[in-house]
Amino acid sequence: MSPLNHTNTEVLRFLLIGIPGLEKDHIWISIPFSSVYLLSLLGDLAILFFIKTEPSLHEPMYYFLSMLSISDLRLSISFLPTTLGLFLFGVHEIHAASCFAQEFFIHLFTVTEASVLSVMAFGRYVAIHNPLRYSTILTSSRVIKTMVLLTSRNIILILPLPFLLQRLTYCHQNLLSHSYCLHQDVMKLACSDNRVNFVYGLFAALSTILDLLFITFSYIMILKTVLGIATPKEQLKALNTCISHICAVLIFYVPMLSAAMLHHFARGVSPMIHILMADVFLLVPPLMNPIVYCVKTHQIQEKIMGKLCPKRS
Repeated sequence: MSPLNHTNTEVLRFLLIGIPGLEKDHIWISIPFSSVYLLSLLGDLAILFFIKTEPSLHEPMYYFLSMLSISDLRLSISFLPTTLGLFLFGVHEIHAASCFAQEFFIHLFTVTEASVLSVMAFGRYVAIHNPLRYSTILTSSRVIKTMVLLTSRNIILILPLPFLLQRLTYCHQNLLSHSYCLHQDVMKLACSDNRVNFVYGLFAALSTILDLLFITFSYIMILKTVLGIATPKEQLKALNTCISHICAVLIFYVPMLSAAMLHHFARGVSPMIHILMADVFLLVPPLMNPIVYCVKTHQIQEKIMGKLCPKRS
């Protein structure tokens, strides 16, 4: 698995790295990865099943939750099969075209999740600020139009990335520093000018930061509204409806920002830490979001218990 060093040979395949120093233990490392993958799929599919089959859950809040689950599912499917192939079967090679496609889908579903979280924050604000008009402001048609608009915007935003990678020449190294393909990881291997990739990649990443700023602004407005409520009990009740969403935001942004800060400001840190943080960033949200929403959303809790324990229900 030695990287290419021939300056006259253009790289057609890249090599994915596992966890340095633990190559002999990759088969054991695959067990938690497989478990997380399976639990993520089951959790998100369960949420989608209950939202689709239960008429009482056909509300804007649950439509947004279904968007989040779909985004998590696609994110898991985008990178975990490749990672499991690496750990389980020692498949280190990935064709350049497959690598570019994978990084496109990983970045697309990442920015899509950020967009969904920002729209959900706006939905929480509307529900608390004007609960009586919530169902008339966020109608089913408006939710669908929002979904289509966000998806279209994100595709247009991320689509240039694989083509920008494809135009580069790779002729020195072909060893990637993660167990899957990322734009910033691949472009560093190019022996041609990659400044356009750097600038556009930064521009694409900025969209998730703008979504975070919108979420922050929404919660400032929510807090302002809550402070205007008369009794502390009602204030706590209003804030309690936001707990699930706040957890989802933290689960998504804390690993992402931590991995980004390590990448830019802690270059002396062990490569294993970088790799683990990058894996956590893509593993944790699809696993934790279904758990958080099942624990904190009483309607979904009731439906799950009704299916698992029909007599008790």
